[in-house]
Amino acid sequence: MESIRSLLGKTIELKISGYKIPIIGELIDVGSDILVLYSENKYIYTPVHHLQHMKVMEEAEDSSQANKEPVLDHAHISFRKMLMNARGIFTEIHLGGASSIHGYVTSIMNDYFLFYSPVHHTIYIPLHHVKYLSPYPPNMTPYDLSDSHFPVQPGTPALSRNLEQQLEKFQNGLVVFDLGESPLKAGLLKKVDSHIIELIEAGGQTILLHTDHIKSIHLP
Repeated sequence: MESIRSLLGKTIELKISGYKIPIIGELIDVGSDILVLYSENKYIYTPVHHLQHMKVMEEAEDSSQANKEPVLDHAHISFRKMLMNARGIFTEIHLGGASSIHGYVTSIMNDYFLFYSPVHHTIYIPLHHVKYLSPYPPNMTPYDLSDSHFPVQPGTPALSRNLEQQLEKFQNGLVVFDLGESPLKAGLLKKVDSHIIELIEAGGQTILLHTDHIKSIHLP
């Protein structure tokens, strides 16, 4: 990681997996498994394992705003700690492709966490699919809604320690995977066994999916 730390304070171009457009900003901090950039007036936290390439920009942009106080505490920074620090703060989470959601981290388990979105309500997100998270300024609410429009601390369902066990609780019920980006990722969850999901789509056809490739789960 020393080769990355040597770029601290420089304006870099960062390409991460699952995100088509490179992120350009100042490298603010480096943790054990996370990078922090200041880009377009916001802090972006991305897990190191999504890094595809990084390079210093030949003509550095003005980074004078990079001294702005971060929303999250950077002490002993790590990806899990940043998730913990983000609880209760309006945050953007990017899951790759067009899957960007806005809301609040509410609970963090072994390999997944709960995210409350005013649009999708409770979403179960595997930790390894988060491309980046970016907290909004304090006291900002989603879509400029007042607190009366949604519960910032919604009722938390009974949670299993890992995602596959949680999925088993949804058997024989309707589920939506990956925010419904494909008609083959919404239907009746028939069975979960050894990371293989048996899903019955609207037309009655059985679809098999692997849990490692599920980016998010929510119940309609």
